[in-house]
Amino acid sequence: MRIINPTRHEPRINRRLSHSLIILSLAFFAAAAQAGEDPHYNAAGFFDIHVCNWPDRSLFFMPLFSTPRFAETEKIEVYYPDGRLLSELDLGNYRKITPKNKPPKRAFMVETDVPSSAPDGWYSARVTLNDGSQFQARDYVIIDKLPQAAGHVPAADAEIDEVPKELSWDAIPGAAFYQVFIRDLWNDGKLIHNSKLLSEPRLVLPKGLLEKGGYYSWVIHARDTNEHVLLGDFNHGSLSRPVTFAISD
Repeated sequence: MRIINPTRHEPRINRRLSHSLIILSLAFFAAAAQAGEDPHYNAAGFFDIHVCNWPDRSLFFMPLFSTPRFAETEKIEVYYPDGRLLSELDLGNYRKITPKNKPPKRAFMVETDVPSSAPDGWYSARVTLNDGSQFQARDYVIIDKLPQAAGHVPAADAEIDEVPKELSWDAIPGAAFYQVFIRDLWNDGKLIHNSKLLSEPRLVLPKGLLEKGGYYSWVIHARDTNEHVLLGDFNHGSLSRPVTFAISD
């Protein structure tokens, strides 16, 4: 069970969530934390929804449910705040998670466009296991679009003379954390680096990662928060277009 600390990160959430709701929500979650409760969790696992802004597609929801009880899971349904069905998670689409000294997990997920009528509020997941037992979890979702990263240095299609010591980009309004993914285009686009969460718009590169004569691409994933007591792991996320650059011999 994750330990909830309502003061761990300053809330960076949409202004449509009123000040009074923030206070009430934090008070509720502070009490819930003391009681060892978190509505994102149930007896089967953890539920969260991301509102994603990716290149060349409309804004979409990415609901996910991670569970060590994946072999028992029969169905995972996600609902709007008013009880209408939003989506059913695809049990064939998952990411493997292997935490240290804990049972392996699978994170089931699906992508579905955000309709113009989608409201802010408490979205829920109902998990049904093979024995018929059901569990519910909830996540507060605010509908908004986090901008994609821009102002990359090195810039798109740049050819530079020296191996850079860092990559940087313009700060994104509303983003608190970033993660960078780098691929080696001379090696079939192999992923050679994925950073930890970064709290500023730059990545200091590990020594020896990039080489003279290399040809690389990089993308930036941004998020509004991390492990938020109200919004789950994060609410809004964006992904930049791949940016390529070459390093002269």
